[in-house]
Amino acid sequence: MTAESLKAIIVDDESLARGIIREYLSRHSDIDVVAECGNGFEAVKAITELAPDIVFLDIQMPKLDGFEVLELVDGAFAVVFVTAHDEHALKAFDVNAVDYLLKPFTSERFDRALSKAFETLHTGDAPAANEKARSIRRHDGGESERVLIKDGTNVHILPLESISHIEARDDYVSVVSRGKKYLKEQSLRELEERLPQDRFIRIHRSTLLNIDFLARIETYAKDSRVAILKDGSRLNISRSGYDRLKSRLET
Repeated sequence: MTAESLKAIIVDDESLARGIIREYLSRHSDIDVVAECGNGFEAVKAITELAPDIVFLDIQMPKLDGFEVLELVDGAFAVVFVTAHDEHALKAFDVNAVDYLLKPFTSERFDRALSKAFETLHTGDAPAANEKARSIRRHDGGESERVLIKDGTNVHILPLESISHIEARDDYVSVVSRGKKYLKEQSLRELEERLPQDRFIRIHRSTLLNIDFLARIETYAKDSRVAILKDGSRLNISRSGYDRLKSRLET
């Protein structure tokens, strides 16, 4: 790698697809492929450790899709989505991807995408992909079926049915799953917007409760209540939180 070289990472669960991109990139002496990843977990680790300039990113992959990868990584880099499916095109540009390559594509089409990436990097307009990806996820109208936690270069996937409650911790949330606590850099409100409203109830300004884990409600002072979870954990309930909880339990 020369001092002027750009670092590229290829992410695709199909080895043939990675090979084609690698072949097309080999014609450009100013680009070095610093990693090839066959799944989203490998991609998060490589992007975190290697700080690439360009990422060629598949969308539909096992375990973590391309949009989830972007949510979990930091840094500004040019993203070129590479996929066999065109239904994600609009969302790809919503997260400021520089281009969207639909398989199969020619070397000429690939070079046009690469030129757009060069231009983005030259002008310094490469966005912080994770913030944009999180914003799109908050407003795409869908509910999460799991919570993703990045711990260094590792990723934890927590199914909703394993999460008993979530508590605000300044700029983070503490997600409690199977007795373990995981810190996630996200506000409680942002996470709440992605969770099913009939299962996760805000019982306090700083606490979301998965009602499947509620054992009972106790009163310990006038208008003061506490939620007792099935594992014995105790969570304070505010007045408004009790109204929301009571309304849900009565339905």
